[in-house]
Amino acid sequence: MNQPIKIRTIRDDLIDFGDVLPEVNEILQRGVSLYRHDKAGADLAFREALALAPDALPTYLCLYKIHTYQGNLDEALAIAHAGLAEAARQAGLDPDWTRWELGQIPSDVNSPGHFGLYTLKALAFIHLRRDEQAMSQRYLDKIAELGAMETVGGTVIAALAAGVG
Repeated sequence: MNQPIKIRTIRDDLIDFGDVLPEVNEILQRGVSLYRHDKAGADLAFREALALAPDALPTYLCLYKIHTYQGNLDEALAIAHAGLAEAARQAGLDPDWTRWELGQIPSDVNSPGHFGLYTLKALAFIHLRRDEQAMSQRYLDKIAELGAMETVGGTVIAALAAGVG
């Protein structure tokens, strides 16, 4: 399934989650709406979507983002790792991201491989927020090695990391 990595607003009140089941889209839309006033309810909605379709990559994105924003970094880390594993599976990549090589991941930003790269960036940020600069840098180095710093916004995290030490 091709699923967009960057969530786009298609109306003021709806997000384009790409090629997901209509019922998953409905649950994700509900979760986004809930997040503004009921963070626990949003988490439950996103988990409901994940249970319904564990291959829907945007659900992992929603979950690891809300937990990162809330400072639930252990939970964000676990969800990001799960999303990375699913993206690698869908893209036919080695489950060990350290073995990914330049040229293995298509340039299509809607591909599962690109979602994997985007999730590497998220993991770099989560580790940075956990004061784990060395681990954060490992992810950033891999993104750079794969030539994806600009396409996934890794330069922003690298700049943040440079200001941490």
